[in-house]
Amino acid sequence: MRDITYDIINCAIEVHRRLGPGLLESVYQKALVHELKLRNFEVESELSIDVEYKGINVANGLRLDILIDGEVIVELKSVENVLPVHKKQLLTYLKLLDVQVGLLINFNVCQLREGITRIVNNYEE
Repeated sequence: MRDITYDIINCAIEVHRRLGPGLLESVYQKALVHELKLRNFEVESELSIDVEYKGINVANGLRLDILIDGEVIVELKSVENVLPVHKKQLLTYLKLLDVQVGLLINFNVCQLREGITRIVNNYEE
């Protein structure tokens, strides 16, 4: 079975090729959602996440950027540098939704492959 992230990255590359770096994250998000839907992916955007702690909801309204086919979370950035907190945020979303794989994609780079980080939930070396 082919890795779904390969196709998602190709969609992101297409968006980056056409729009280039330097736009707002929301622009890339709308374009990527459209590109994914054109390729027949099931896409949920701005998905709300509740956080439960010892039986109570302590946070609602957290929003992840994109969930694709219920299998891959994609968090988008358009920043000068991806920070460790961005990676931790994605890992937390993976754990909260019990999703195995996530992609952190920073569109504010000259070549998109430089802006892609793959994060795996519960990865053991």
